[in-house]
Amino acid sequence: MNNADLLKELRIERHQREEHDNRGPGRWTWVVGVIAIIVLAAAAGGWWLSSHRAIPVSTATAVTVGSDPSAGAVLQATGYVTARRQATVSAQITGTLTEVLIEEGDRVKKDQVLARLDNSAYKAALDTAVAQAKAAHALVDQYRVQLAQNLRDAARDEALAKQGLVSKQAAEQAGTLADSTRAQLVSQQKQAAAADANAVQAQVNFDYCTVRAPFDGVITTKDAQVGEIISPFSAGGGFTRTGIGTIVDMDSLEVDVDVNEAYIGRVTPNMPAEAVLDAYPDWKIPAHVIAIVPAADRGKATVKVRVAMEKKDSRIVPDMGVRVSFLEAKPAVVTQAPKGVLVPAKAIVKRDGGDSVFIVANGKVRQQSVQPSAQEYGEMRLIPASVQAGDEVVLSPPAALHDGSDVSVQPHSP
Repeated sequence: MNNADLLKELRIERHQREEHDNRGPGRWTWVVGVIAIIVLAAAAGGWWLSSHRAIPVSTATAVTVGSDPSAGAVLQATGYVTARRQATVSAQITGTLTEVLIEEGDRVKKDQVLARLDNSAYKAALDTAVAQAKAAHALVDQYRVQLAQNLRDAARDEALAKQGLVSKQAAEQAGTLADSTRAQLVSQQKQAAAADANAVQAQVNFDYCTVRAPFDGVITTKDAQVGEIISPFSAGGGFTRTGIGTIVDMDSLEVDVDVNEAYIGRVTPNMPAEAVLDAYPDWKIPAHVIAIVPAADRGKATVKVRVAMEKKDSRIVPDMGVRVSFLEAKPAVVTQAPKGVLVPAKAIVKRDGGDSVFIVANGKVRQQSVQPSAQEYGEMRLIPASVQAGDEVVLSPPAALHDGSDVSVQPHSP
């Protein structure tokens, strides 16, 4: 009911006035009272609605100092963490696993034992080869002693022949026997060398029964169990394993990113960069460009760029998603980050004789007294305490805004 309708209700017609004069003032007094109550109720409702109306505001997010990963970046690209050195470890012979000494996540050193195969047959072959080598060397010693004796006999017969005490033929036969023994000794030495080689080969085959780590790294997969047959060759039927596990050299981790070929000219070797893992978005890793791979992907119209991470950490693992920002200059090293958060300067207002900000939560605002630092960061101000990173603060709070006010957040330009 608007004011015009209320005034119309208050107007008294002639016949009503006559009836009033005849019946007295009682009825009109009641009508006027009811109308007054309605007017007062409407006014009170309007005041209540105006005092509880959601105030439209714009907000900004409080951030930590230097939390913008794209500052100073000339280009951003996404890629994955890759390992330049990794290997699927296998045995060089076919055999049955008797021990598997690795699990996923284990750190291993170069030449550390990872697994053992059944070595009974190779141990027997090694023992046989060693025994044969020893026998061959024993014959060498025998022929050496025999040759020494034959040489002495030949020399004695030669002296006696000169004196005429023995025939010249006997002296020649003694010399021939010595030469024959020398030839047998040389032959036996060759055979002993061959036996030694067989023993070495048997030892190598026996050592192949022990699988060792080729370099320092971390086990990322375990592919075989005790009792399974392992072979360096791929066998049909799927019953033979070709590897025991995969080892990755974590010191060789780097980032491969695909850069759109339209922007590859902005990237140069040794260019400073920052890498941010998808798993740890608040952790910025210093990096630099290793090389631009001289090949383009015609399907994606991109060029691969290799990026080295200058800090190693156990949280970085192969195949993690990563975002790389290529920088104009290497960021300055901050010895100690200032405590607190940054908020826009226009979010700070004077209230109750001090500085305050209004923090939005669940459609309401909470007035928070603050003491901004004197140091300025462009259009931002540092608040050492009272405000947390991620809090939404009101920009340019209106005078009607007070603690507990209902607000509706309006979109704003950054």
